[in-house]
Amino acid sequence: MTDLRATPGLSDLRPAPAGLPVPDLRPPTVAESSDPFSALRIVHLVARLERGRPIRIADVADRLNAEWLDWLFPLPVVADVALQLQANWMADYRNSSGIVVEDGDYGPTVLVEDSSRVDPWIVRQAQREASHCRQRLAEFSRRDRVSGDG
Repeated sequence: MTDLRATPGLSDLRPAPAGLPVPDLRPPTVAESSDPFSALRIVHLVARLERGRPIRIADVADRLNAEWLDWLFPLPVVADVALQLQANWMADYRNSSGIVVEDGDYGPTVLVEDSSRVDPWIVRQAQREASHCRQRLAEFSRRDRVSGDG
């Protein structure tokens, strides 16, 4: 037997054995109201909704759950993001016509104004959420322990 000693660092890795599955599976994620990753996905869908007619928030949640199979978007989380968009619109434009969240005959609805000012505005909303996501990822990457003690 030869005298082998461990040294720091990895050498070149050998090829993966035949049939080894790729580890790109992700655990399921439950969307939360204060989570920018959830908000970004919701805003992205709201940006693509039909304009000028109320759409049930339950239908928005259903579509999100169909598009993001590894996520679960509870109705209250989707409603919270829609309400935040409505508040942001009111703060930016001083009127309530751009994003309208209200109770309808079949549950809460969201209506996105059919005007040229909505697209640039909602893109900025999504960009802000994406920036918050990048900040969270950067904070996570700076930690060297799960507890954040490093």
